[in-house]
Amino acid sequence: MKGYVTIPKSIYCKKCRECGARRIISNVGLEGYVVKCPNDDAHYTAAPGIIDIEDWNIHNSVLYENDYDFHMINNKCG
Repeated sequence: MKGYVTIPKSIYCKKCRECGARRIISNVGLEGYVVKCPNDDAHYTAAPGIIDIEDWNIHNSVLYENDYDFHMINNKCG
């Protein structure tokens, strides 16, 4: 067994913004599963638990350079 599951193309999930690799779902033991880059564990990995593709898509967008920019846009006043 290879230890991970590839996400089908029919499910919208962005590629890794660092290297462009297709993402995978990996079991991390008692914590559950993560969506991560298959090439490098230092690239963004979704929080362990449920398979959170939405979290992966948000953090692998090139729209915002970092989390601070993302929060500033979403929490603006006015």
